[in-house]
Amino acid sequence: MKKILLVISFFITLITFAQTSKWSDLFSYNNVLKIREDNDRLISATENGIFYYYPSTGEVKKLSKANGLHDVKISAFDYNAATQTGIVGYQNGSLDVITPNGVFLIVDIPLATGYNGSKKINHISINGDKAVISAGYGVSIFNIPRREFGDTAFFASGGVYEAVNSAVIKDNFVYVATGLGLKRHELNSTFAIYSEWNASPNLIQSGNFRKVDANSVVAFATGNQVRFGNGSTFSTITRTFGDIRDLRVTDNQIIVTDQSQVYVYNTSGVQQKNFNANEELNTALVYNNTLYSGTKIYGIYNEQKDSLKPDGPYNNTSYKLSLLNNNIWVSTGQRASYDVAGIPSYLGYYHFDGTKWIYPTYFTQNPNIVFNILDVVPNPSNPSEVFFTNYSHYSNSKGIYKMTNDAFTKSYLTELNLIDLGPYINRPVGCSFDESNNLLCSVSHTTTGIGFYYYNRQSDNFVVTNIPVNQNVQKPLTKDGMLYIPVPFGSGGMLVYNYNKTPATSSDDTFKFLNKNNNLPTERCISVAIDKNDDLWIGTMEGLRVLSNPKSAILEDSPQTNDIIIEENGLAEELFRDALLLQIAVDSGNQKWVSVDGGGVFYLSPNGDKTIYHFTKANSPLPNDSVTDIQIDEKTGKVYFATLDGIMVYQGDVAEVTSNFGDVLVYPNPVVYAQYKGNVRIRGLASKTNIRITDAAGNLVHSAVANGGYFEWNLNNQRGVRVASGIYYVLMTNEDGTDKATAKIAVVN
Repeated sequence: MKKILLVISFFITLITFAQTSKWSDLFSYNNVLKIREDNDRLISATENGIFYYYPSTGEVKKLSKANGLHDVKISAFDYNAATQTGIVGYQNGSLDVITPNGVFLIVDIPLATGYNGSKKINHISINGDKAVISAGYGVSIFNIPRREFGDTAFFASGGVYEAVNSAVIKDNFVYVATGLGLKRHELNSTFAIYSEWNASPNLIQSGNFRKVDANSVVAFATGNQVRFGNGSTFSTITRTFGDIRDLRVTDNQIIVTDQSQVYVYNTSGVQQKNFNANEELNTALVYNNTLYSGTKIYGIYNEQKDSLKPDGPYNNTSYKLSLLNNNIWVSTGQRASYDVAGIPSYLGYYHFDGTKWIYPTYFTQNPNIVFNILDVVPNPSNPSEVFFTNYSHYSNSKGIYKMTNDAFTKSYLTELNLIDLGPYINRPVGCSFDESNNLLCSVSHTTTGIGFYYYNRQSDNFVVTNIPVNQNVQKPLTKDGMLYIPVPFGSGGMLVYNYNKTPATSSDDTFKFLNKNNNLPTERCISVAIDKNDDLWIGTMEGLRVLSNPKSAILEDSPQTNDIIIEENGLAEELFRDALLLQIAVDSGNQKWVSVDGGGVFYLSPNGDKTIYHFTKANSPLPNDSVTDIQIDEKTGKVYFATLDGIMVYQGDVAEVTSNFGDVLVYPNPVVYAQYKGNVRIRGLASKTNIRITDAAGNLVHSAVANGGYFEWNLNNQRGVRVASGIYYVLMTNEDGTDKATAKIAVVN
């Protein structure tokens, strides 16, 4: 069977400015799946990217979705040093072909009619200009120079498919390892006929085989045994292994990666070397007579057990973020249906201390605690003190925990001063420090409904305030003595609570619980933000609402929220109608970042009537289309996106917007039409900036008023025609004319 592919070319040298310089990843590169050599460097494939390690210098470089790859969740990889070609296989069945000329996405894999199984690429083996691709449906031959699939054998009988775990080409034969046996077939006209693979002499041996590889010899492995030979007759390595993870055959060696050890044999089966990593392993390679092993959590190990990898979080699972003073804290839990804990990750939190990533040893040394950490927040007045919430069903695990310098200090199990009525009672969700450094934490399923905890520093304990409305909550937001808690489950809504900056005293508190009577589209609220105008933006499971001046609004009998109406295809439409809004964030220019479940991230104008950007997994480096948290570093303008598949960072256009100018930057500059066809951006502007753009002779070309700290020019003049090549001057003043700035833009058409 031959099938021409839909190939999407993605040349690294021609990536647009926005894609190359504005995105960076905070992925984990700990879990090394494969290692290959390429002259003076090692190439390692991990879950979300590739990294290159140069043994002579110790240098490490990364290749990920932020700068060239097209996806995350890598499941297979191989590299041919002779042709400088690598192939990355993903869990969704797509491929990236890495060449010196760019990275090419292959999206059209061959699938049999009626096949509904996994599309995951199980294994890739390159041999010259061909690669053999193993998957759940069978095995395919991929022509690398033409970037198209050729012969494919669907391993199916009676609608039941036999997955191919790995395959390799040797002497015009393809050898495959499956759960039913080791098989081979010549690359000829009957290659695609499944019954041919099961007939003698193609069925070499029945059994459950995980791995096959070939070079000078053919070797194959079950979970605990390795055999090797010429393809027809085989010998057995005498050792019984524990759990074989990988098998690699070179010109003169057979390398077996077991659970935590690597064994190196010559091609006669005589052991040459044994390396005990005392860590879980995935793969291994001998390079320049030195053994390198790929670990599950420490990157590459050399024989001295040095951890060689890019710095990054312990794992890619990410849920909520906290930023403070160039530090980052990442929680790793999740919830199902917003009312029960998801499958526990058993992961703790990750912390970037400004120079390196830290994974506290407390989480590796306490395997009996069921961790499902939904939130982690630092104390703004003492960032070495950190609190995290463990949203767990287990009474000896759920609660609020305090860490000092990433070491355990105390746990406040949320039985607290209440009788624990069962595993679902008193589960803390999220925490927030207010401007007076009071710590308030939202709690689900108190004895009367929902509530919040206030941290009493004198007694070093948490005091609960019960609120008789429903039974579940989201992470809280605090500002100016107000507490906002979205309630997503059952007959939920939005809690707007005025504690008058005195959370220890409730006698003067007032609150309002917003629901459909207040014009919410649904009573299941998920997210909340306060913008620079003190308007409350409420994200629900069915759309967006805005409440003006909430502190005053809760004194009204029935305050009403408002929707936002935009024009779509000439018709008036409600912004985000019926969409589930996971997160809302406000930058210093009052623009809004909104995450839609399954819909990516929208960047909106201050009043929401204009979409500036819409980032999705398809058109940006986002790992997936459900961003669970958005945090903005207002000093740098960086926007951090958390997903369950990893963290991606976007260099935003707005940073520390005030009434005066900051560091004005024009980019790209020069603007070369052959390389970039988008708008020119200017950042570092005042909150309101008057702009005049002139040519070198002083003639006015364009004028505008920019709000929010940045401006985009489409390079058109006043008549809507693109300007000619040349130098253009940007003359800027702030709103009252007390501050000025200038810039130059070079245009090359």
